[in-house]
Amino acid sequence: MKFSTLMTAVLLTAGLASTASAQTLKKVADSNKITVSYREASVPFSYLIGSTKAVGFSVELTEAIIDDVRKKVKKPNLEVAYMPVTSQNRIPLLVNGTYDLECGSTTNNTVRSKDVTFTVNHFYTGTRLLTKKSSNIKNYADLTKKVVASTTGTTNAQVIRKYSADKKLDMQLILGKDHDDSLLLVESDRAVAFAMDDILLFGLMANAKNPASLEVVGDSLQVEPYACMVRKDDPEFKALVDGTITRMMKSGEFARLYAKWFTSPIPPKGVNLNLPMSAELKANLKTPSDKPAI
Repeated sequence: MKFSTLMTAVLLTAGLASTASAQTLKKVADSNKITVSYREASVPFSYLIGSTKAVGFSVELTEAIIDDVRKKVKKPNLEVAYMPVTSQNRIPLLVNGTYDLECGSTTNNTVRSKDVTFTVNHFYTGTRLLTKKSSNIKNYADLTKKVVASTTGTTNAQVIRKYSADKKLDMQLILGKDHDDSLLLVESDRAVAFAMDDILLFGLMANAKNPASLEVVGDSLQVEPYACMVRKDDPEFKALVDGTITRMMKSGEFARLYAKWFTSPIPPKGVNLNLPMSAELKANLKTPSDKPAI
């Protein structure tokens, strides 16, 4: 076989293998198993209480999707495996097939859409700052030449770095490995502020060691939608996930779930985040969209 012909065959085989691996529902049906991810510190979306039990708004979305997968593949006793992921490894591990579905606190944007497919948006947020009240930090100009934390692998780290460069603030950015680690950088005075999605900051503050000493400040730098992630080139699985979330939005189940996690006391401390739905999310409930952030 000529080298060019051989290479064509190899590439075609690789392409077929890639396409086959992307068909999540077939994979799940054949193995009688689905692997889904969770986050350890993304309050109130997906977080641990105790050492192993993940709870939260996105965890319950995931469970509703799993129920629809069971019906679709006709596997009432489908095995479900739960895998912790971080901001840094959530996309690579989904792409390589280690797990099948991510519903956490992941921004749907055009850059990430090159590697994964996003489903219907289920939340809207923006980058703000968590700081100690004693720091007297009120907005971004107060961060000039100061140490600021964010979390590895997040859009927020990119946003705050660009903002610092554009405004010539000369911030020093340090990155925590996860949101709890980034919060600790502020609590231990190694950073004066933590730049992250405002909803995650409110959640972290609610469950911090000394919530009264902290506050969320600053303008929202941009609006970003959260959405579940599935592998690319798998329209059947995306349609199922979209169908679950859209049905919940139309039936009122989504609004009830939102009230449970955003406007009611949540575990483990019974703190109420008191965060009503944003105008963007209300509009998305009427006309569900998977439109990404820029």
